[in-house]
Amino acid sequence: MTDEWIIETDRLTKKFGDLVAVDGVSIKVRRGEIFGVLGPNGAGKSTTIRMLCGILDPTSGKGSVVGYDIARESEQIKARIGYMTQRFSLYEDLTVEENLWFYAGIYGVERSRRKARVQAVLDANKLGDRRKQIAGTLSGGWKQRVALASATIHQPPLLFLDEPTAGVDPVSRRGFWAEIHRLAAEGTTVLVTTHYMDEAERCHRLAFIFSGRLLDEGRPDEIVERRHLTAAEIEVDDTVAAEAALEARPEIESVEPYGHVLRVVARDADALAIAREVLGEVPDAKVARVSVEDAFVSMVRAEERQRAGGKAAKEAAA
Repeated sequence: MTDEWIIETDRLTKKFGDLVAVDGVSIKVRRGEIFGVLGPNGAGKSTTIRMLCGILDPTSGKGSVVGYDIARESEQIKARIGYMTQRFSLYEDLTVEENLWFYAGIYGVERSRRKARVQAVLDANKLGDRRKQIAGTLSGGWKQRVALASATIHQPPLLFLDEPTAGVDPVSRRGFWAEIHRLAAEGTTVLVTTHYMDEAERCHRLAFIFSGRLLDEGRPDEIVERRHLTAAEIEVDDTVAAEAALEARPEIESVEPYGHVLRVVARDADALAIAREVLGEVPDAKVARVSVEDAFVSMVRAEERQRAGGKAAKEAAA
């Protein structure tokens, strides 16, 4: 990883009529890092990635990708990136190998290098035994591998992955992320959008997007630290009553049941101490690690409270 920026945006905005899909997003991505763009469905992640790929023109703001302007030089960008979506854009009536040969041609791999590149991505993605299998007969996990091989066959310096693990089993997801880290270690920059918060832990840096706006950006540990959260896990018999009692405290950000265990998250307070204060001495209780998901939920709920307050103030003024 270097200090060279391969992606830079400045107040990037996209409107569809009155709908503001992306609202003034400014991010920077270093060459060689795995950069995660996180947010719930409809947050503006895919719209952002499509502007960066040169597929959509921004309404306002500016940006550069691999040294080219996203508004004026989109064709140059498209030739230098790989792009993979959750839909796995494969030709399902072709074999795995035929798909790879096709994408090698589409991405402009020199004829003299195509055979070697097809073999290289077959080996890297452990697809050798399935090279003659029809793509449409593959499971979701294997289709994912073929799609990644297709998106990287031309060895792009920048790889865009738009919700690449949606609908894929946990084992396949782990294997996929191992391959992503291998690509990054070899110098490929990866920008991945996801709504799976556990995947955020695997990225070098993150951007949190909600309702088209950038909420925070930084390393996972930095983002968690900035929220000033603590977490605890407590085992109780009546989780419903305990949850209601804990949520009545203003310091509590969230209470999530996992069987007989409640996971309690507090902001600017000690979650375990509050749980004991509210519920009495709980024998099975311990401090828990604060996760990226905890930080994201905290940010989203703070945004929702702020918007609700602003709406109430406007209604009162009217």
